Amino acid sequence: MSALRTANVPRLLSRSARLAVPRAAAGASARHIATARTAAALRPSVARRFGAKQQALMSGKKRQYSSGSSKGYPEHQVIGMPALSPTMTQGNVGQWQKSVGDRIEPGDVLVEIETDKAQMDFEFQDEGYLAQILAPVGTKDLPIDSPVAVVVENKEDVAAFADYSADQAKAESPGAGSGGGSGGSQGAAAAPPAKAEAAPAQQAAKEGPSSSGGDRVFASPLAKAMAKERGLDLAQIKGSGPRGRIVKSDVEAYAASGASAKAGAAAAAAAAPAPAAAPPKAAAPPKAAEAPAGAAAGFTDIPLTNMRKVIATRLTEAKATVPHYYLTQSIAVDKVGRLRQSLNTAANGAYKLSLNDFIIKAAASALRDVPEANSSWQGEFIRQHHHADIAVAAATPAGLITPIVRTCDAKGLKAISAEVRELVGRARANRLRPDEFQGGSFTISNLGMYGITSFSAIINPPHAAILSVGAAEPRLVPDDSAEKGFAVAHVMSVQLSADHRVVDGAVGAQFLKAFRGYLENPLTLLL
Repeated sequence: MSALRTANVPRLLSRSARLAVPRAAAGASARHIATARTAAALRPSVARRFGAKQQALMSGKKRQYSSGSSKGYPEHQVIGMPALSPTMTQGNVGQWQKSVGDRIEPGDVLVEIETDKAQMDFEFQDEGYLAQILAPVGTKDLPIDSPVAVVVENKEDVAAFADYSADQAKAESPGAGSGGGSGGSQGAAAAPPAKAEAAPAQQAAKEGPSSSGGDRVFASPLAKAMAKERGLDLAQIKGSGPRGRIVKSDVEAYAASGASAKAGAAAAAAAAPAPAAAPPKAAAPPKAAEAPAGAAAGFTDIPLTNMRKVIATRLTEAKATVPHYYLTQSIAVDKVGRLRQSLNTAANGAYKLSLNDFIIKAAASALRDVPEANSSWQGEFIRQHHHADIAVAAATPAGLITPIVRTCDAKGLKAISAEVRELVGRARANRLRPDEFQGGSFTISNLGMYGITSFSAIINPPHAAILSVGAAEPRLVPDDSAEKGFAVAHVMSVQLSADHRVVDGAVGAQFLKAFRGYLENPLTLLL
């Protein structure tokens, strides 16, 4: 990239941290350097303007930027797996919206990414040409910042990356000794190829077996897995890959040599009760292919999706660490049923209210009356929310998700009904944005449509409570106005699961009392 391009302020706003002033100084005028410093100073305000998401994306690209490699690749930018939600630690690669050689403009969708909760579009915030795709469609469980693509500034540089791989991208990252950060200079990058290729080997020879600077050892994922399986210390293995990176062949060669046995014997001698020599290597466990096939054994193994992993982790943590207690209430819903039917008839098809819409509105009104229940546990303090942002549990093909209807206490039944339908529809299509399923102050889970009369739900942290709603069923209830002294009423059972750290039993009882009052006198919801 030419240093003269530093005069382009919009480009500097997105790359100021990458193009360090010392690196550009070799070919730039004083005016260009001053412009670069000004843009770097403006960087914090620009990041705030574009939002936390864009700032995270740009910081990820900075860490993956490379100014060239020992193999003489043109200057390029390695795009890492973006963190598209605060809880995302890894992602799956969906459909690529750009092909190799395509031009990319700021805001263009580069690829679809499956996060822990939804399928999202990764919008690229820079410009250039897609030179190589490092993570093809269907790549699973790719950690944040792992290389997914290469972008170059000039179209004629695309062909140079035809054989470029993800391992090379990792080797060129700043942590692996790349000159893509503030270290290095344009002069060093332009050194003759022979010297550039010899430098890593000389450095590795000086450092000895360790393949990294400091305490970090650089190795491919496969090499790490093989070393862990065989009980080998990577720090004792000399790497033959780029910049001393340990690869599969290095681990195999080390294991085949006597070095591993000597290391094992030394470790055994250091431990008092241990034998003086390393025991013979146990036979490797049989491979999965040698076991009976799943169909023949009568079962099918289903791979875990990112969403299923998150559900398992969060609910296990909630059940193990949150002190649950449960309160049950029975509520007559005949009046709310008649009001619902009357409103739907008057709507003439403009809208169609469900019993769940009344439940959401009644819960929001009860939370307004009992604000202590509208709280969440924050570790060092309890946060009491000013509005009822209610998460509605929705079943999707990928698993359970809780889209959030914001400020339900300030919305009418019609608005709540339309928003719930729209959010649940997009949830089942895996198209929710992170802000539409993260946060909230209270959760409702309704299984009444499946005929379930009652159940105990697990709290959705950091919420302090979740309301479980069952189906309405006919029951005999006392009725002084009836000739026989009783009548048949439709009664719905609800159960409140509450976090005792936040919501005391009396507070939970007050909430259920208010909730029952609104549903048994539903006209109050219209006030």
